Amino acid sequence: MSDKVWKQAERRVAKMFKSNRTPLSGMNSRHTGSDVIHDKLFIEVKYRKNFPILRWWKETEKRSKTENKWPLLTLVPKNSKVIYAFVPLEESYLKKLMEHFPSNNKPPAELNGK
Repeated sequence: MSDKVWKQAERRVAKMFKSNRTPLSGMNSRHTGSDVIHDKLFIEVKYRKNFPILRWWKETEKRSKTENKWPLLTLVPKNSKVIYAFVPLEESYLKKLMEHFPSNNKPPAELNGK
């Protein structure tokens, strides 16, 4: 029997973090409720055909190329102080992004362990 594609996606993400996919389904596994076993991160993997955010990303990426710039899609929920970023989870991309991240900008307190 072949492996389900969503399980393959979870394994790909787990491999990026030098870990393993959580067996069974989340909390039923008695390991963790996340899709990937990790001691510091709660990693949830969503495998779908369509995500509206991918359309936004592709538009941002296309427009950024016309100006020869790196794309960064940010999401700001209404009435929220937290700003989210949507970027490829690739080491080279994240390093390039961090080169341009303001050093005086601190992460939100909830991400800083406070």
